[in-house]
Amino acid sequence: MIDHQKNTKLDFSNKRLVVFYIVFLGIMLFYIYKLFSIQIINGDYYLELADENRISVVKEQTTRGIIYDRNGVVLARNVPTYDIVITPAELPEDEGDIQNIYRKLSALIDVPVNKGEINDETVRLYSECSPDFGITQTVFIASSLSPYKQTGIKCDVDEKTAMEIQELSSEMPGVSVRVNSIREYPTGYDTSEIIGFLGPIPDLISDEMEERGFILDKDKYGYGGVESSLQDILSGKNGRRVVEVDVAGLELRDLEPPKEPVPGYNIKLTIDVRLQQVARAALLDTMNFYNNISVTGPITYDGAAIAMNPKTGEILAMVSEPTYDNNRMTRYIPAYYYQQLSMDLSKPLMNHAIQVAQPPGSVFKIVTGIGSINEKVVAPDYYVHCPGHIFVTQSFSPNDPGSQQEYVCHLRTGHGQVDYIHALAWSCNIYFNKVGGGYQNEVPEGLGIDRLGQYAHALGYGEYSGIELDGEEDGLIPTKTWKRVNQGESWATGDTYLASMGQGYITASPLQVLGSFVTVANRGIHIKPTIIREVLDERSNVVLPFTPQILWDITKDPKIMVYDEDGVETGEYKTVDPKVIELTRQGLRLVTQPGGTGEQAFAGDSHQTSAKTGTAEYCDDIATQKGICRFGAWPAHAWTVAYAPYDDPEIAVVAFMYNGKEGAFMAGYPVRRIIDNYFLLKEYDAEKAGG
Repeated sequence: MIDHQKNTKLDFSNKRLVVFYIVFLGIMLFYIYKLFSIQIINGDYYLELADENRISVVKEQTTRGIIYDRNGVVLARNVPTYDIVITPAELPEDEGDIQNIYRKLSALIDVPVNKGEINDETVRLYSECSPDFGITQTVFIASSLSPYKQTGIKCDVDEKTAMEIQELSSEMPGVSVRVNSIREYPTGYDTSEIIGFLGPIPDLISDEMEERGFILDKDKYGYGGVESSLQDILSGKNGRRVVEVDVAGLELRDLEPPKEPVPGYNIKLTIDVRLQQVARAALLDTMNFYNNISVTGPITYDGAAIAMNPKTGEILAMVSEPTYDNNRMTRYIPAYYYQQLSMDLSKPLMNHAIQVAQPPGSVFKIVTGIGSINEKVVAPDYYVHCPGHIFVTQSFSPNDPGSQQEYVCHLRTGHGQVDYIHALAWSCNIYFNKVGGGYQNEVPEGLGIDRLGQYAHALGYGEYSGIELDGEEDGLIPTKTWKRVNQGESWATGDTYLASMGQGYITASPLQVLGSFVTVANRGIHIKPTIIREVLDERSNVVLPFTPQILWDITKDPKIMVYDEDGVETGEYKTVDPKVIELTRQGLRLVTQPGGTGEQAFAGDSHQTSAKTGTAEYCDDIATQKGICRFGAWPAHAWTVAYAPYDDPEIAVVAFMYNGKEGAFMAGYPVRRIIDNYFLLKEYDAEKAGG
């Protein structure tokens, strides 16, 4: 009889069986551990991976806001572009039918049926609408990746071709037209420095933008102008759907309620595109004229002009030359064009009206004048003698014997006896040298650099204006400490003399210069410049109306630091006497009258224009390379700033010409032309409204 019970016992005497049992037990323990690890320890992680395969987030692009000028002229809009796409899963099952579709489509869009070799490398580099593949190869790759997803065969076809294919879609199942949107700039070059352009989302902020719902390979990001500074207002918010998909990518159902796309807000700017075109023409025509008559070759191609409503701060025109054509950046940014712009020494990608600071020269003299009269350095009717040149001891400390330095007036024969308002009218250098830095017994104590800086800041120099554009330059109003830290030497007597004329270390943007004159035009009110008139929703309802913003009033708000007799700050502040502002206004009015520096540019003016001209010596890297920095014959920039009418100003304009040599002419004529055309447009609009 067989003993079954004995045979059921494990025979550990057999070494082979022992090894088998141990291996089997190890395998069982391993799988038990793996199951425990997968389901218990790392269960959440693997569940997340499974959900990633099962769940797909679909983002639906929204519509970017439209940009208008103040009169409703479109400056930036969205226009459709068309891609021809195939969804592999929707093609017929019969291979012959598929080939017929490919041949018919090939004839319509000029893409070969077969082209290119499929291997690991080419598949890795595959992208939609690739010129390296034919239709067959493109669809083969797409079907292996995601058969239910549209794949581009040819991108950016013309509307006629797109409509023809759309009409034939019933004969070509799986083939369809995908409509995209690109930015178009109808006014192009005329407004590019204000509008900017769109490009890919920068890598630096790509993670942040993706978290906010942007589609990295489709959505665009603003570069330059209001496309950049108002990115969040214009961009809107993409829609979002969370769906369940199968292994082939076919959508099965929504897992969450869909979130619909929210269109971007539309923006109405303060710009009048007509005046913008006038301002650009005024700059370019003046440049061309003087370049053509110059016996030494072209003088300049660089400049800027701004027109503002001084009562509201609305920018009516803002021109920077040279600039770029933003319509060349609509579909993609050409690498060669962008490199060309980036390497240009004139920096056309920068807005010279706000992003570049230059020595302001004589247009800065209103700061020295207002400070000197308000601090009673001299009385308004006190006559300062201008012999045409003076010598001043240039010293760096009270015990420094120094050396003699000559300072000259632009009128080398001198202006004779000069009071305040005529010092402005004639732009007398010696007057402002003496009241700014002091001169012997004639002006025992000048305004000095500390107090000069206080008045400069009160008039907007060295301050950000707050305009809604990126990259604004705040310029430089130097101090004694600044010079010690940055130049490694003490403040010298001559530094104050140069600063009193807006030279030396002082720099400012055209917008800051204009802001200082707007403050005078407004009798002390410093207003915030703005480029935004209204923000509108997609139905053109105003969601953010325009309200002028007064930043301060130098006749009411204490902005000027009070110093004691030893020049030490007291911690107290004071205002500017309104009478000082009125005297300054009178002096600026005389600039455009017979005898004033703006007499020729404003001859026959009927708009009661007040102005100040300026010629600012400089020596920068460009001038050094050209070898034109010569002591006693420095190159010079041209400035003119003006407002009109005198009694009730409604427009203020500044023009700057790099290396323009003489402010009264090179910058004066463009300013005059802009002001004249402003009033012509105003008259035209009134007649049109009345008729």
